[in-house]
Amino acid sequence: MSTVAPTPASRNTPRKGLNIALWIAQVLLALVFGMAGIMKLTQPIPALAQMMKWPGDVPWELVRFIGGMELLGALGILLPAATRVLPRLTPTAALGFVAIQVLAIPFHISRGEAAMALPVNIPLLALAIFVAWGRFRAAPVLART
Repeated sequence: MSTVAPTPASRNTPRKGLNIALWIAQVLLALVFGMAGIMKLTQPIPALAQMMKWPGDVPWELVRFIGGMELLGALGILLPAATRVLPRLTPTAALGFVAIQVLAIPFHISRGEAAMALPVNIPLLALAIFVAWGRFRAAPVLART
């Protein structure tokens, strides 16, 4: 009985599928956090408070800071990996999104907003953990040489 070594294409198939899934997750996170960040940076606080109650209950500087971090994270989750310039920033941005969600979940629960917020926060947390794990360990993007 002879064993046949796997071809390079067959060895890369699981990694290729994982890489595609990671890119999809990265784009989804960039879209969600990019749009949320732009909204928190540009909309008047009273308008934000009508859409989501919490911006009217916290200092406006905090709302703008969160928006800025979300926008920077949206750029950081895509650009370093896409350009292969400092690609370790991509999983670092994903960890930033993990931190945002880890803080947002108890905040919304404490305000009685769990039913509305958790269906958004938990999937975003899962996607961010997936990207952090994937880009740090399973399928890191190599820097341009």
